[in-house]
Amino acid sequence: MKDFDPLDHEQQEADSVAGAKKQALATLQIEADFKWLMDDPRGRRQVWRWLSEAGVFQQSFNPDAMTMAFKEGRRAAGLQLLGQIHAICPDRYTTMMKEQQP
Repeated sequence: MKDFDPLDHEQQEADSVAGAKKQALATLQIEADFKWLMDDPRGRRQVWRWLSEAGVFQQSFNPDAMTMAFKEGRRAAGLQLLGQIHAICPDRYTTMMKEQQP
């Protein structure tokens, strides 16, 4: 491994470009994996279950501050998942909702 030279701006730029390419590939892989999950009815059922268990569709108020903080943390994770759905495959969200109707 080459020693870091704080004055070698060309190497720093090359390292930055390489890091950005690596991050872009990782993001594409995450999106492809998520689309794969949401393309299958079993995956959509599981994601719906995660959203429901996270309390995304209900209030998290509780008079006990620690209980409410716990519920809000769980809900925040569910909202992050919901955001991922809307960012990567919003059409599958509609499909997932329709599949949950009795």
